[in-house]
Amino acid sequence: MKTSDLLNLTPVIPVIVIDDASHAVPMAQALVKGGIRVLEVTLRTPSALDSIRRIRREVKDAIVGAGTVLTPEQFTAVADAGAQFVVSPGLTPALAEAAKATALPLLPGAVTPSEIMLAMQLGFHHLKFFPAQQSGGVAMLKALSGPFGTIRFCPTGGITLETAADYLALDNVACIGGSWLTPKALMEKQDWAGIQKLAEQAIAKLGKR
Repeated sequence: MKTSDLLNLTPVIPVIVIDDASHAVPMAQALVKGGIRVLEVTLRTPSALDSIRRIRREVKDAIVGAGTVLTPEQFTAVADAGAQFVVSPGLTPALAEAAKATALPLLPGAVTPSEIMLAMQLGFHHLKFFPAQQSGGVAMLKALSGPFGTIRFCPTGGITLETAADYLALDNVACIGGSWLTPKALMEKQDWAGIQKLAEQAIAKLGKR
């Protein structure tokens, strides 16, 4: 699957931190039931790789990817775990080479003109804009649309359900990333119905792709 196809499947990609791998499957099932299939499990905890394996094996309707991938070694590890796409907060030539070696879609991060130009040089035209709010948000993305008309972004970082529509209204935004869909409090309580409700609210407000 191409990165462009992946981003067109959903208005929002949950950015998920999983502390307990046993939570991975019921959490993913709740999101899928709520209408959100594309899931990003971040490599911020020791449970991340096992969580990706479990979701890939047991939640057939989910498209599970790995986020916060920083090195070629991590890229190989998530590919071996069954990740179907990879997200990184930035981009290096080594990471670009790892993506080519595995043929997994990579959504690399870029926020400045120079970073975007480097990404373009390395063959990437769909980019993560992170951290979105702290990097100028909607106004910055509007400004970037002039010189970089062929680039489409997935802004992530500080976006809420209330501000999501402002981002999605931009022509150069394909979808957004959001951590509000799997808040730590609901994950700890194993409130899967609550997470499903958050997914349903997001789809109701932002639309289903």
